[in-house]
Amino acid sequence: MPSNNCTPQHGLHNKIGLLYTLLSISTITGASLSASVNPAWIWLHYLTKPTATALLVFWILLIRAPFSIRYRNAIVFGLAFAVGGDFFLMLPQDYFLAGLFCFLLTHCAYIYALCCDSIYTSVIKNKYFSAKFITLRTIFIVIAVFIIFIVISLLIVIGLWNHLPNSMKMPVAIYAAILTFMAGLAVNRAIIYPFKSPMLPAQHAANIAAFGGIFFAISDSMLADSHFYFETPLSPLLVLGTYYIAQWCFACSVRRRDQ
Repeated sequence: MPSNNCTPQHGLHNKIGLLYTLLSISTITGASLSASVNPAWIWLHYLTKPTATALLVFWILLIRAPFSIRYRNAIVFGLAFAVGGDFFLMLPQDYFLAGLFCFLLTHCAYIYALCCDSIYTSVIKNKYFSAKFITLRTIFIVIAVFIIFIVISLLIVIGLWNHLPNSMKMPVAIYAAILTFMAGLAVNRAIIYPFKSPMLPAQHAANIAAFGGIFFAISDSMLADSHFYFETPLSPLLVLGTYYIAQWCFACSVRRRDQ
């Protein structure tokens, strides 16, 4: 997950990124071993799952010059709620609804972050282009991205609908709507962000956030499928692997590529 493009300059920041990767791998390993080898391995999952996400909060707070203080703070709040979601979802009791609510707040925080550092298509028209078709093309792409995410989300929810308890149908539908909007917003922000800040480092950070939204949507879709429909031996790897990639992407989006 941590890469040269997202590696902080000072040693402590770099070590925290490496530790995050090790904790993420340990979480996946603990969940996989407890499910397929010996339930006693669940202790490793319990120890490392919320710790990895909490470590990202510290990682972000060490960034000296974020793009935006509001953007950074919103991402930090989102990660803090995600720590609560990790805690509830890993418990042996059924606290899925509590975990769902925590991650709903995470997505709301990410939506705020993406909106407070975004740009409107009217600005593109007035500031950069005189040709109307370029503005219309941009608007069409933005709408098309949202439609794609909405269609995929609807197909997933419809496929799960008969497997959901009645008490969970409305919460899952609301959560899917918020998640879809967050992911679509992240992708569209990357598409139109060059009109606001054409610098390569800024665009790179916007692209990273877009990948975070995509991986979060993939992770949550597989989580719902494994929780309400059927779980495979690869579920811990697929669900947690994409989840930790998504969170790492959002953390990296706080800083520019040249930092």
